[in-house]
Amino acid sequence: MKFRHLTNEEIHELTAHGCFSENWDQIMVCEDFSTVNIRNTHFEGNIKLGSYSGRMEPGNPASRPCGIFNSSIADCEIGDHVHISDVRNLSGYNVEGDVEIINIGSVMAGNGSSFGNGTEIEVVNEGGGRELPIYDRLSAQIAYLTVFYRHDPLFTKNMLGLIGHYCASKRTGKAVIKSGARISNTLVIRNVCIGNCTIISGASLLEEGTIISCREAPVKIGTGVMARKFIIQSGSEVDGGAILEKTFVGQGVKMGKQFSSENSAFFANCEAFHGEACSLFAGPYSVTHHKSTLLIASCTSFFNAGSGTNQSNHMYKLGPVHQGILERGSKTGSFSYLLLPGHIGAYSVVVGKHYSNFDTSDFPFSYITEGKGRSELTPAMNLFTVGTRRDADKWPARDRRTDPEKLDLIHFNLLNPYIAGKIITGMALLSDLSEKATGKQDYFHHKGIYIHRLLLKTTRKYYEMALKIFLGQELARRIMTAEPGFPVAEIRNWLKSELVPDRGKWVDLAGLLSPVSAVNGITEAVKSGEISSTEELEKRLASIYKNYLSFSWSWCSAVIRDQEGSLPEDLPACGLIKIIEDWKSNAVKLNSMILKDAEKEFDQGSRIGYGIDGDQAARDEDFSSVRGEYERNKFVAGLRKESEEIEGQADKMISLLKGIS
Repeated sequence: MKFRHLTNEEIHELTAHGCFSENWDQIMVCEDFSTVNIRNTHFEGNIKLGSYSGRMEPGNPASRPCGIFNSSIADCEIGDHVHISDVRNLSGYNVEGDVEIINIGSVMAGNGSSFGNGTEIEVVNEGGGRELPIYDRLSAQIAYLTVFYRHDPLFTKNMLGLIGHYCASKRTGKAVIKSGARISNTLVIRNVCIGNCTIISGASLLEEGTIISCREAPVKIGTGVMARKFIIQSGSEVDGGAILEKTFVGQGVKMGKQFSSENSAFFANCEAFHGEACSLFAGPYSVTHHKSTLLIASCTSFFNAGSGTNQSNHMYKLGPVHQGILERGSKTGSFSYLLLPGHIGAYSVVVGKHYSNFDTSDFPFSYITEGKGRSELTPAMNLFTVGTRRDADKWPARDRRTDPEKLDLIHFNLLNPYIAGKIITGMALLSDLSEKATGKQDYFHHKGIYIHRLLLKTTRKYYEMALKIFLGQELARRIMTAEPGFPVAEIRNWLKSELVPDRGKWVDLAGLLSPVSAVNGITEAVKSGEISSTEELEKRLASIYKNYLSFSWSWCSAVIRDQEGSLPEDLPACGLIKIIEDWKSNAVKLNSMILKDAEKEFDQGSRIGYGIDGDQAARDEDFSSVRGEYERNKFVAGLRKESEEIEGQADKMISLLKGIS
């Protein structure tokens, strides 16, 4: 856009409209500039002004006129088609077109700010050593590698270098309010870059931060919010007097109701209300909704915190240096307490108060309870609860990210090579403990927690069931995804893995499931300089995400080889059929166990409190009208349909496999 100086006539008109400048020569305007909609405004420093004709919403008589009214503007470039009114101080900003700024105390920016990019937050360990520099394109996976791979000094150095280089590029830019933004009734905004279509209404203080927003996924910041040294990504909502200090907010996050956060990161689709977070690494879908809940010095994902959940990371010795890991899908019951350090296995439920330090990472789907003052573990029992299955179904359905670019890479698979690997380890441990068991010993003590002797064999069978389901469903998926019309005689070729079968360890990078070998490839590339930018790092991580099915089948092929003596493509038809039959019978059995658990939600005990002023008939009628009936429940019907589909698919594949040599 070409700019020119004001004419003497324009200066005269602006003065007549109540405008003032000590040096009108410092004001540049566009070619079709008009003074009509600029009134009672003080200009200072270097100013560039656009065209302000028409209304903000053409055709809407209630919309505001474009222009600048009753404001003070210093060292700004203001684009076309904006409405700025009653702003005491707007300084140091590039304001793009189609922006509203109304009734603001101060919106100002100075030189040298990186707008929150590069702010180091002390996640997971309050004592330091896992500092995470946040920036506006940070993903859960990049954060995980930066925070948890400190055992590799060169990798850490180079990772911090990549992020530091990106953040330095942000320091050279000028603060911007991008097109479509709407800012109103806010006290102070200082050194904050504001993205497209951001809505800020009633905030108290926003300082040193970046808001990444877009038309498809606008950010909303509401009443009473105070945020210092922060990043907020697209589609997120921060409202209700939330207080953020050195905090990262990822895509699709909701925060409010006086929630307080310090030195914490919340990734995709997290929800945080009422409580408090300190040094929390909240991976995707971490949820805390209740007052008196403190989440501190922990790493979570797909996590649900019960009311009054609390952790302690301070033993009053060397400071708050202890940390906790709650793997994906974990839950804590009301007023549960964990004395850190501790490591909770995936999809586990913690109930009660625990004063010992334990590691249950080898036992997914477990219950961790308190009995007689000690922590007790019941392996595998959470595998067939209705809650676990509902969670697995609802997470992908509740993805609020509408931004075309989704930064966090999330695998939702309930059973996967990472979990299956844990199951295999857990089975081996239970077998080993069972062999050592004697009738004189009721409990075994394993990594800080107690396991009852009578549970060893039963819970191992549940793990075995889950493993058979996973291997069978992966084999079934492989067969079902064969190209239409694929010759039956050639099906063995379709069962061959694209990769070398590898039963190596898998990891969960805050939602991204990956073989360790693939992650090692990235760490080595960062160390060697092959990956020399955050953009290249994003691409390498995205490649792992996209190749999940190939990696998973490679792992399953190796496990089948170890169990059956041959790779899937070399197994006789009867061997393949056995895997499918095991999948069919165990999947249907597991669904039946889940349905039985769901049925408890409709029993007589669940009807207490219904039909408050009537007899039993009134109670049952009241219950049915509010809760519905078990047989018509959507979840129940869906699970039954799934069992029928599994049986049909399995029978079809068994018939198909009988035709191969």
